[in-house]
Amino acid sequence: MTEQPGFVPRPGMRLVLLACLPGLFALLWQYGCGPLVQLAIAIPTALACEALVRHLRNQRIAPTDALFGLAPLAEGGALVTAVLLALALPPYAPWWLALCASASAILLGKSLFGGFGHNPFNPAMLGFALALLAFPAQFTHWPASGHVHGFWAAAQQVFGIGDGLVDGWSQATVLDSLRHNDRLTIDELFASHNAFGGVGGRGVEWVNLAFLAGGLLLLQQRVIRWHAPVGLLAALFVMALLCWNGSGSDSNGSPLLHLFSGATMLGAFFIVTEPVSGPSSDRARLLFGVGVGLLVYAIRTWGGYPDGLAFAVLAMNLLVPTLERLAAWSERR
Repeated sequence: MTEQPGFVPRPGMRLVLLACLPGLFALLWQYGCGPLVQLAIAIPTALACEALVRHLRNQRIAPTDALFGLAPLAEGGALVTAVLLALALPPYAPWWLALCASASAILLGKSLFGGFGHNPFNPAMLGFALALLAFPAQFTHWPASGHVHGFWAAAQQVFGIGDGLVDGWSQATVLDSLRHNDRLTIDELFASHNAFGGVGGRGVEWVNLAFLAGGLLLLQQRVIRWHAPVGLLAALFVMALLCWNGSGSDSNGSPLLHLFSGATMLGAFFIVTEPVSGPSSDRARLLFGVGVGLLVYAIRTWGGYPDGLAFAVLAMNLLVPTLERLAAWSERR
């Protein structure tokens, strides 16, 4: 076997995993152990797929170059991808959804293009998008906030060996409810629908705040730069503000609702900042974030999917070379 050169793990990967912990704890607090079961499926699947590809390519990673010194983790890219993907999936999605999504992320998102450091698309979002396109119904229902179950009950639900979700425990998400609403005002939705909380989704507000806290840690430690997150959040806020018509039944939701619903903060600080598939210059990063924010709002409001983060990121990945050229041109002006 030949040793694969140049695969020294980024120190930031350890901090990315650490920064995910507040969001994970918030998910566990709101929804129980479902996210842990998703992680227990996605991580081994991603690592096994990566190990298989390295074996077929006759490549190996020295333990001294591996994340945490563990050769099965390699440079850490597959682990981070699996963690982000598992945190984005519905907590009690069936086991095969996490398996298909994580395998697609590694095999099609990374290995198809040469492995770590060569992927033109964000691998976690590619796996998520493929699973969403193939199984859209599995993404429309999340458990109601506060219905917390232990690991064994969560595993029974995920693997389909229990009694299933009781009536009223699983419900449509805030963004999905808002998109299909045609008669209730926003105030009536917040008052009558259990999925709505203070400004966004009940429970999801806290999850977004937790990912915001993790993202601020990454910014403080200079693991990521501010341009892409600020671009995404600013564009989403401005679009929501311009298209917001108060609490009418045809309202598209307030800016705060869009900022603290769905996967907004996870996307802003952990997804659009992925260094390989994103731009390398600061101006291009800012444009990249703005483009993702605009597309997220457009898909949420007028598209066929309630969130749209994965599709927005993948679409902007295609435009990275153009954004780099635009940024270089503007710097010469």
